[in-house]
Amino acid sequence: MEILKKQNLLFIILGALFLANALLAEFIGVKIFSLENSLGYPSLDLSLFGFDNLGFNLTAGVLLWPVVFTLTDIINEYYGVKGVRVISFIAAGVIAYAFVMVYFSIHLKPANFWVTTQSNNNVPSMQSAFASIFGQGNWIIVGSLAAFLIGQFVDVFIFHRVKKITGDKAIWLRATGSTLVSQLVDSFVVLFIAFYLGANWDIRLVLAICTINYLYKFLMALIMTPVLYLVHYIIDNYLGKELSRKMMDEAAA
Repeated sequence: MEILKKQNLLFIILGALFLANALLAEFIGVKIFSLENSLGYPSLDLSLFGFDNLGFNLTAGVLLWPVVFTLTDIINEYYGVKGVRVISFIAAGVIAYAFVMVYFSIHLKPANFWVTTQSNNNVPSMQSAFASIFGQGNWIIVGSLAAFLIGQFVDVFIFHRVKKITGDKAIWLRATGSTLVSQLVDSFVVLFIAFYLGANWDIRLVLAICTINYLYKFLMALIMTPVLYLVHYIIDNYLGKELSRKMMDEAAA
Protein backbone atom coordinates (compact mmCIF):
# COMPACT_ATOMS: atom_id res chain seq x y z
CA MET A 1 0.00 0.00 0.00
CA GLU A 2 1.15 3.54 -0.81
CA ILE A 3 0.73 4.70 2.76
CA LEU A 4 3.17 2.05 4.00
CA LYS A 5 6.11 3.51 2.09
CA LYS A 6 8.92 4.44 4.45
CA GLN A 7 8.71 8.18 3.81
CA ASN A 8 4.93 8.21 4.35
CA LEU A 9 5.13 6.19 7.55
CA LEU A 10 7.90 8.45 8.84
CA PHE A 11 5.78 11.55 8.18
CA ILE A 12 2.86 9.98 10.06
CA ILE A 13 5.09 9.19 13.06
CA LEU A 14 6.72 12.63 13.13
CA GLY A 15 3.35 14.32 12.60
CA ALA A 16 1.73 12.34 15.41
CA LEU A 17 4.55 13.25 17.82
CA PHE A 18 4.32 16.87 16.71
CA LEU A 19 0.55 17.04 17.25
CA ALA A 20 0.67 15.24 20.60
CA ASN A 21 3.38 17.51 22.03
CA ALA A 22 1.80 20.72 20.68
CA LEU A 23 -1.63 19.84 22.08
CA LEU A 24 -0.25 18.72 25.45
CA ALA A 25 1.87 21.87 25.71
CA GLU A 26 -1.24 24.01 25.31
CA PHE A 27 -3.17 22.26 28.07
CA ILE A 28 -0.43 21.77 30.66
CA GLY A 29 0.60 25.38 30.08
CA VAL A 30 -1.97 26.56 32.64
CA LYS A 31 0.37 25.43 35.42
CA ILE A 32 3.11 27.85 36.48
CA PHE A 33 6.09 26.20 38.15
CA SER A 34 9.33 27.38 39.70
CA LEU A 35 12.30 25.96 37.83
CA GLU A 36 14.71 26.73 40.65
CA ASN A 37 12.55 25.16 43.36
CA SER A 38 11.85 22.11 41.17
CA LEU A 39 15.62 21.58 40.89
CA GLY A 40 16.08 22.05 44.64
CA TYR A 41 17.53 25.57 44.52
CA PRO A 42 16.23 28.82 46.05
CA SER A 43 14.47 31.22 43.69
CA LEU A 44 16.61 33.78 41.91
CA ASP A 45 15.91 37.44 42.53
CA LEU A 46 16.39 38.98 39.10
CA SER A 47 15.75 42.61 38.21
CA LEU A 48 14.69 43.39 34.66
CA PHE A 49 13.10 46.46 33.08
CA GLY A 50 12.47 47.99 36.51
CA PHE A 51 10.80 44.92 38.05
CA ASP A 52 12.43 43.10 40.97
CA ASN A 53 12.14 39.62 42.51
CA LEU A 54 11.79 37.88 39.17
CA GLY A 55 12.68 34.21 38.87
CA PHE A 56 12.28 31.34 36.47
CA ASN A 57 8.54 30.92 37.01
CA LEU A 58 7.52 29.22 33.78
CA THR A 59 4.46 27.60 32.28
CA ALA A 60 4.63 23.81 32.22
CA GLY A 61 4.20 24.07 28.44
CA VAL A 62 7.87 25.08 28.08
CA LEU A 63 8.78 21.48 28.86
CA LEU A 64 7.35 20.40 25.50
CA TRP A 65 7.79 23.36 23.14
CA PRO A 66 11.51 22.62 22.58
CA VAL A 67 10.44 19.15 21.44
CA VAL A 68 7.88 20.69 19.06
CA PHE A 69 10.45 23.00 17.47
CA THR A 70 12.99 20.17 17.19
CA LEU A 71 10.38 18.10 15.39
CA THR A 72 9.73 21.12 13.15
CA ASP A 73 13.37 21.12 12.13
CA ILE A 74 13.34 17.36 11.47
CA ILE A 75 10.21 17.62 9.31
CA ASN A 76 11.72 20.64 7.58
CA GLU A 77 14.89 18.68 6.80
CA TYR A 78 13.13 15.75 5.14
CA TYR A 79 9.83 17.21 3.89
CA GLY A 80 10.59 20.89 3.35
CA VAL A 81 8.39 23.96 3.71
CA LYS A 82 5.25 22.21 2.49
CA GLY A 83 5.61 19.45 5.08
CA VAL A 84 5.95 21.93 7.94
CA ARG A 85 3.12 24.09 6.61
CA VAL A 86 0.74 21.13 6.41
CA ILE A 87 1.49 19.80 9.89
CA SER A 88 1.42 23.33 11.40
CA PHE A 89 -2.04 24.14 10.04
CA ILE A 90 -3.33 20.71 11.09
CA ALA A 91 -1.95 21.26 14.59
CA ALA A 92 -3.50 24.75 14.82
CA GLY A 93 -6.84 23.32 13.70
CA VAL A 94 -6.66 20.47 16.22
CA ILE A 95 -5.75 22.86 19.04
CA ALA A 96 -8.59 25.24 18.14
CA TYR A 97 -11.02 22.30 17.93
CA ALA A 98 -9.84 21.06 21.34
CA PHE A 99 -10.41 24.47 22.92
CA VAL A 100 -13.93 24.64 21.47
CA MET A 101 -14.77 21.18 22.81
CA VAL A 102 -13.35 22.07 26.22
CA TYR A 103 -15.42 25.27 26.24
CA PHE A 104 -18.61 23.29 25.66
CA SER A 105 -17.65 20.65 28.23
CA ILE A 106 -17.14 23.36 30.87
CA HIS A 107 -20.66 24.63 30.28
CA LEU A 108 -22.30 21.23 30.58
CA LYS A 109 -24.36 20.95 33.77
CA PRO A 110 -22.35 18.78 36.21
CA ALA A 111 -23.87 15.81 38.02
CA ASN A 112 -24.62 16.79 41.61
CA PHE A 113 -22.67 13.90 43.15
CA TRP A 114 -19.57 14.62 41.05
CA VAL A 115 -19.16 18.21 42.23
CA THR A 116 -18.18 17.14 45.76
CA THR A 117 -16.36 13.86 45.04
CA GLN A 118 -12.98 15.40 45.96
CA SER A 119 -14.10 17.55 48.88
CA ASN A 120 -12.01 15.40 51.24
CA ASN A 121 -8.93 16.38 49.19
CA ASN A 122 -9.49 20.12 49.62
CA VAL A 123 -11.36 20.46 46.31
CA PRO A 124 -14.80 21.75 47.34
CA SER A 125 -16.12 21.94 43.76
CA MET A 126 -14.91 19.74 40.92
CA GLN A 127 -16.84 21.93 38.49
CA SER A 128 -14.96 25.06 39.59
CA ALA A 129 -11.67 23.20 39.50
CA PHE A 130 -12.37 21.83 36.01
CA ALA A 131 -13.35 25.27 34.70
CA SER A 132 -10.34 26.95 36.32
CA ILE A 133 -7.82 24.49 34.91
CA PHE A 134 -9.18 24.11 31.38
CA GLY A 135 -10.97 27.43 30.91
CA GLN A 136 -8.13 29.57 29.62
CA GLY A 137 -8.94 33.15 28.68
CA ASN A 138 -9.78 34.00 25.09
CA TRP A 139 -6.76 36.27 24.73
CA ILE A 140 -4.44 33.51 25.94
CA ILE A 141 -5.89 31.12 23.37
CA VAL A 142 -5.59 33.68 20.56
CA GLY A 143 -2.06 34.59 21.62
CA SER A 144 -1.00 30.98 21.88
CA LEU A 145 -2.31 30.01 18.43
CA ALA A 146 -0.88 33.13 16.79
CA ALA A 147 2.51 32.61 18.44
CA PHE A 148 2.53 28.96 17.42
CA LEU A 149 1.90 29.64 13.73
CA ILE A 150 4.18 32.68 13.49
CA GLY A 151 6.94 30.83 15.34
CA GLN A 152 6.65 27.86 13.01
CA PHE A 153 6.95 29.94 9.84
CA VAL A 154 9.85 31.97 11.23
CA ASP A 155 11.59 28.69 12.08
CA VAL A 156 11.11 27.41 8.52
CA PHE A 157 12.30 30.67 6.96
CA ILE A 158 15.51 30.88 9.03
CA PHE A 159 16.18 27.15 8.61
CA HIS A 160 16.18 27.34 4.81
CA ARG A 161 18.08 30.63 4.71
CA VAL A 162 20.91 29.10 6.72
CA LYS A 163 20.81 25.86 4.72
CA LYS A 164 21.26 27.79 1.45
CA ILE A 165 24.46 29.24 2.89
CA THR A 166 25.87 26.14 4.60
CA GLY A 167 24.49 23.38 2.38
CA ASP A 168 24.36 19.99 4.09
CA LYS A 169 26.99 21.00 6.64
CA ALA A 170 26.36 22.37 10.12
CA ILE A 171 22.98 20.81 10.94
CA TRP A 172 23.30 22.34 14.40
CA LEU A 173 23.58 25.85 12.97
CA ARG A 174 20.42 25.80 10.86
CA ALA A 175 18.38 23.77 13.37
CA THR A 176 19.47 25.43 16.60
CA GLY A 177 19.72 28.88 14.99
CA SER A 178 16.21 28.72 13.55
CA THR A 179 14.86 27.46 16.88
CA LEU A 180 16.51 30.27 18.84
CA VAL A 181 15.01 32.94 16.57
CA SER A 182 11.55 31.35 16.38
CA GLN A 183 11.41 30.80 20.14
CA LEU A 184 12.15 34.48 20.71
CA VAL A 185 9.31 35.46 18.38
CA ASP A 186 6.99 32.86 19.94
CA SER A 187 7.73 34.03 23.50
CA PHE A 188 7.08 37.68 22.75
CA VAL A 189 3.98 37.22 20.56
CA VAL A 190 2.08 35.04 23.06
CA LEU A 191 2.83 37.32 26.04
CA PHE A 192 2.14 40.52 24.07
CA ILE A 193 -1.26 39.33 22.84
CA ALA A 194 -2.36 37.50 26.00
CA PHE A 195 -1.20 39.98 28.65
CA TYR A 196 -0.44 43.34 27.04
CA LEU A 197 -3.48 43.43 24.74
CA GLY A 198 -5.69 41.07 26.76
CA ALA A 199 -4.88 42.07 30.35
CA ASN A 200 -3.31 45.56 30.02
CA TRP A 201 -0.02 44.57 31.63
CA ASP A 202 2.83 47.07 31.67
CA ILE A 203 4.90 46.49 28.51
CA ARG A 204 8.03 46.43 30.70
CA LEU A 205 6.62 43.52 32.70
CA VAL A 206 5.80 41.69 29.48
CA LEU A 207 9.37 42.23 28.26
CA ALA A 208 10.80 41.08 31.60
CA ILE A 209 8.82 37.83 31.63
CA CYS A 210 9.53 37.30 27.93
CA THR A 211 13.27 37.62 28.62
CA ILE A 212 13.18 35.07 31.44
CA ASN A 213 11.13 32.64 29.36
CA TYR A 214 13.50 33.05 26.44
CA LEU A 215 16.60 32.43 28.57
CA TYR A 216 15.14 29.04 29.49
CA LYS A 217 14.20 28.26 25.88
CA PHE A 218 17.67 29.33 24.72
CA LEU A 219 19.27 26.86 27.10
CA MET A 220 16.87 24.08 26.10
CA ALA A 221 17.57 24.68 22.39
CA LEU A 222 21.26 24.10 23.06
CA ILE A 223 20.54 20.98 25.10
CA MET A 224 18.32 19.57 22.33
CA THR A 225 21.08 19.89 19.70
CA PRO A 226 22.65 16.46 20.42
CA VAL A 227 19.13 14.97 20.35
CA LEU A 228 18.70 16.41 16.86
CA TYR A 229 21.79 14.58 15.63
CA LEU A 230 20.62 11.34 17.26
CA VAL A 231 17.22 11.59 15.55
CA HIS A 232 18.92 12.31 12.22
CA TYR A 233 21.06 9.21 12.66
CA ILE A 234 18.03 7.02 13.46
CA ILE A 235 16.01 8.36 10.51
CA ASP A 236 18.89 8.01 8.05
CA ASN A 237 19.36 4.38 9.11
CA TYR A 238 15.65 3.74 8.77
CA LEU A 239 15.31 5.33 5.34
CA GLY A 240 18.66 4.23 3.94
CA LYS A 241 21.27 6.62 2.57
CA GLU A 242 19.84 6.83 -0.94
CA LEU A 243 16.25 7.60 0.06
CA SER A 244 17.37 9.92 2.86
CA ARG A 245 19.55 11.95 0.49
CA LYS A 246 16.77 12.11 -2.12
CA MET A 247 14.24 13.39 0.42
CA MET A 248 16.60 16.05 1.80
CA ASP A 249 17.47 17.26 -1.71
CA GLU A 250 13.79 17.52 -2.63
CA ALA A 251 13.01 19.28 0.66
CA ALA A 252 15.78 21.82 0.03
CA ALA A 253 14.56 22.44 -3.51
